[in-house]
Amino acid sequence: MKKKNVLQRAIIILIVTLVGTYIVIGPRRRPSASDFTWSGIKTNLAQNIKLGLDLKGGSHLVMRVKVEEFLKTLTDNNANAIRKAVQDAGLPLNDVRAESSSGSYRIVLDANDGSQLAAMQDIVNQKVGLEEWTASTSGNSIVWNLSITSQRALSDQATEQAKRIIESRLDAVGVAEPLVQRHGSQTAYQILVQMPGIQDPERVKQLMKADAQLDLVKVISPPNPNLATYNTEEEAKATLGGTVPPNRRVLPYLERGELTAAAGQGQTQKKWVVVEVPPVVDGNELRTASATPGQGGADYQISFALKPGGAQKFGAWTGANINEYMGVVLNDEVRSIAYIQSQIFDSGQISGRFTQQSAEDLALTLRSGALPAKIEYQEERTVGPSLGADSIRSGVRASIAGLLFVVAFMLFYYRGSGINAVVALLLNMILMLAALVVFDATLTLPGIAGMILTIGMAVDSNVLIFERIREELKTGKTVASSIDQGFARAFVTIIDTHVTTIISSLFLFVFGTGPLRGFAVTLVLGLVINLFSAVYVSRTIFMWQLNRKKKLETLSI
Repeated sequence: MKKKNVLQRAIIILIVTLVGTYIVIGPRRRPSASDFTWSGIKTNLAQNIKLGLDLKGGSHLVMRVKVEEFLKTLTDNNANAIRKAVQDAGLPLNDVRAESSSGSYRIVLDANDGSQLAAMQDIVNQKVGLEEWTASTSGNSIVWNLSITSQRALSDQATEQAKRIIESRLDAVGVAEPLVQRHGSQTAYQILVQMPGIQDPERVKQLMKADAQLDLVKVISPPNPNLATYNTEEEAKATLGGTVPPNRRVLPYLERGELTAAAGQGQTQKKWVVVEVPPVVDGNELRTASATPGQGGADYQISFALKPGGAQKFGAWTGANINEYMGVVLNDEVRSIAYIQSQIFDSGQISGRFTQQSAEDLALTLRSGALPAKIEYQEERTVGPSLGADSIRSGVRASIAGLLFVVAFMLFYYRGSGINAVVALLLNMILMLAALVVFDATLTLPGIAGMILTIGMAVDSNVLIFERIREELKTGKTVASSIDQGFARAFVTIIDTHVTTIISSLFLFVFGTGPLRGFAVTLVLGLVINLFSAVYVSRTIFMWQLNRKKKLETLSI
């Protein structure tokens, strides 16, 4: 073996070891002298390695997206959009109705003239879309049905969207290292949320499930042009003939009296407003929202700005509706009514006597977007910090005990060559922890079990190599030849066992839940690293031994 090759391999191992060690115990900022004291190292280690819920304590929530409500709302909105598109085209229309019941969703268009059905369907395809819906004609009607396959696809999309929105809300509110992932079967539409360190999750729960649907709508003026509201709901409905048509809604209007309620004064008087649907602009066109102090700083309001497309639509509508009323609807409640005196483009305010916290929470939910459907909590658990501390101590003790036992066995059975295996094993542990930090993985109790199993498999690799070398020595071959043949023959077996175990672990990760995933992650990382430590590092140490003596006649194995 050339000394140059040994030196190159040694430099690579040294660099990898130093980098891995720094990743595990080094700070995530510019280092200072205090970072390399014992207390500094412990602090950095705690910050670098994320602990899961079972180790750190916190809150465990399982929620379900109400996809049935999402599909019903989608059906209603599409029916309104179809009605408006056909009416705007000036085609004779009798009625458009949405029908949702027992997992069946369909839209029925009844025309006055059956000869116009083709033209109506062309208009709907151009203006509304309905790619997921299957259209059929019968007599003077067009029926759009939502198939089971489309229902599942849309429900899955809604669940993924809810998951992303929940993640963004948790990040914005400052929950450290939350775990948000799909839970249960694909058709359960459940989301698992774990928040390490959060013992009282009530405010976070409210933020996660809060609706934040913002609409800018036209307010239908009462007979008295100086007013925009009615005293009772019945009074508002009476102006519509007693029945609310599909293109109108009757909504409550009141100021959110958080400040007055805190002072014991209760809510302001509720009024009622008739608005037009669909809205001029909805929350999907929102660009940003922020909480700002109101006049005098006594209460807060929500200032919002629209995206360019929404601003263009809003500007065109307000320009064509000067001297009309506009309403800001938030979660089916009219929060503000404005009299349009001039064209408005990309910004506005929501007033309502908000406290600072409620204004900031509402602005946060508006920025993250509206949930596609309501969510319901199906499971909630709180893990106390004492349980986490006990779990950590048990896991650390088990790991140390296993490591010491393996080290003692290798040194006793293989004597001097056992040091080779011990060095490779310790490097495996350091690089495994470094990999957890680099991949931003969370260490859980099952993950610690995976690390302990990796220790066993790392030792197994060294045992395979050593036994192969021993067999070659017994046949009378030289030490150098025995080492070469031992590594060559053991390598195939090591690759075979590692690959099969990694494939099994990948199945656990893809199809398993949280604990199984933690186990699979640490096991896969440990096995991949073991190919470096047990083969490359161990071989380098043997090469170094051969270069120390010109003719090495014996090997303590």
